[in-house]
Amino acid sequence: MGQQKARPLSPHLSIWRWGAAMTVSILHRITGDGMAIVGGLLLTWWLFSLANGPEYYAMFQSHMSAWYGYVVLVGLSWAFFQHFVSGLRHFVLDVGAGYEVEANNRWSAVLPFLSIALTAAFWAVIVYV
Repeated sequence: MGQQKARPLSPHLSIWRWGAAMTVSILHRITGDGMAIVGGLLLTWWLFSLANGPEYYAMFQSHMSAWYGYVVLVGLSWAFFQHFVSGLRHFVLDVGAGYEVEANNRWSAVLPFLSIALTAAFWAVIVYV
C-alpha cells in the first residue's frame, strides 16, 4: 500500500496554557445553559403555581424564600450578569477591538469579578431598598 503521510495534529489542551479568556469563554457557555435550564424550570414552576391557586403559590414562595431558594436565585442572577458581561466582551471583539493579547487577558480576568460585583449590587437593592 505504501507509506502514509504524517498528518498534522490538532492543538490539544496539553499544548495550550490555560488562560482567563478560556475560562470566560467556558463560563459564557455554562451560564447560558444554566439560565436556560434552571431559569426555564423556575419560570415553569412559577407559572404553574400561579395557575393553580394561592396555596400552590404560597408553597412556591416558601421554597424561594428559604435559604436554598435564595442560593438558586442568587446563582441564577450571577449567571445572568456573567453571561451579560461576557456577551458585551464578545460584542467588542466582534467589532474588531480588544484582540491584543494583553487587553484580552486583562478584560477576561476582570469579568468574573465584575459579574460578582453586579450580582452583589443587584441583591443589595432587592434586600435593602
